[in-house]
Amino acid sequence: MTGIVLNCGYVPLVDCAPLVIAKELGFAAEEGLELNLIRQPSWSALRDMLALGHLDAAQMLSPMPVAMSMGIGGLPAQIDTLMVLSVNGTVFGASKALATTFGDIPFGDAKALLECIAAYEDDRPLRIGVPFHYAMHRLLLSYWTATVPALKIEEITVPPPRMADAVSEGHVDAFWVGEPWGSVAVQRGVAQLMMTGSDVWKFAPEKVLAARHDWIAENDDAVRRLMRAVYGAAKWLDARQNKPLAIEILGRSEHLNLSPELIDPAVTGHLTPGLGQPPVAVQRFLQFHKYAANFPWRSQAAWIAKQLGADADGIARAKQCFRSDLYRKHLNGIGADLPGASEKIEGSLKFETAVASTHGHMILAPDAFFDGSMFDFT
Repeated sequence: MTGIVLNCGYVPLVDCAPLVIAKELGFAAEEGLELNLIRQPSWSALRDMLALGHLDAAQMLSPMPVAMSMGIGGLPAQIDTLMVLSVNGTVFGASKALATTFGDIPFGDAKALLECIAAYEDDRPLRIGVPFHYAMHRLLLSYWTATVPALKIEEITVPPPRMADAVSEGHVDAFWVGEPWGSVAVQRGVAQLMMTGSDVWKFAPEKVLAARHDWIAENDDAVRRLMRAVYGAAKWLDARQNKPLAIEILGRSEHLNLSPELIDPAVTGHLTPGLGQPPVAVQRFLQFHKYAANFPWRSQAAWIAKQLGADADGIARAKQCFRSDLYRKHLNGIGADLPGASEKIEGSLKFETAVASTHGHMILAPDAFFDGSMFDFT
């Protein structure tokens, strides 16, 4: 098999794991790939590197390919999502001072927390740190707070590794960030975790594997090998017995460079809300493969586009950049169970649900929104 060298960008978060595992455990090598993982300091730097052709592929926040393909969000470029790398995995936290004003709110109660934020009184807006404007974190924040139009919020962009510093130095009052950076803020004693992203949308696509549309068209064989390698790594990651080794590999200096204790909460789904408090078990906190997590549902792209203010034409373009066609083409031959449709009614599943698939074994996880709404853009 001819070796192919691919440069793939990533930001140091736990949900970069499928790329790291694909490289470190040989899934890429088995597909004839030499996968060079190139760490990026911020999402804007990663965006520009991909758009300008310095990267072949990249881990991206799920709204980034949609925004770039719609011509918004920095450098416009036709960027496609090959597959979803992770679902959920984010946390909303508040500074210790702000959390104290909220009183005793049950962890994960999105409605009660929103009521407390709505009642928060100050001369200035509540400053909430998010890692990037075109991020699922920011879309969930906007969706969650939309029912309180008078709420004064100032969104402040903070790179994930700097979030704890931003809280400590008083630059933000609260934050929405991917793990492990919420747990880092807790361990530093500067923040309290209040809920997870899944408390607003139970099954939100968080990170995706993306590449330029023209590069995909010109490199079909490399795309096939890359998708198969990442699919194998994601499947490996969701096996319970593999989680300790995954934590060890992710913690190495060339990847996250963090202690296993800070990576463990995201991988195991046992989050510690505050320093000295017992962990809280969160179902499906971070999903890499199960429940068709890797499938790029075009209805998810439509929801993202709608939140970004797209009209019908923009929504149609967004659907096209979530490449469920390539997912079917390249993964069908390795035993992947493929859903019968490429779109679904988002927010309609309250329980684990069996759906039609090529092997007849597909179970989808609950995907409800906190307010009970459903979104059908099919």
